[in-house]
Amino acid sequence: MASMTEPQPTSYREAYARLSRIAAELESGEADLDRVLPLLEEARAAYAQCRERIEAVRAVLAGDWADDSDADETDTDDAE
Repeated sequence: MASMTEPQPTSYREAYARLSRIAAELESGEADLDRVLPLLEEARAAYAQCRERIEAVRAVLAGDWADDSDADETDTDDAE
């Protein structure tokens, strides 16, 4: 049986837009009761994608990226 949900967004922006659209539809109160569960499942998937991308950026900023800039400063200090 084919899924009635839209394809998974590929970017943060697409996932966020999908999540926003679903929230607006649910908040409007116009969503058919039979559509609420699929909408919630889509929202959960879009939220997970947004969260994964945010966590990936945080990891880079807190780890590897910060370590690389420290190494550059150390190399400059050694040259003096």
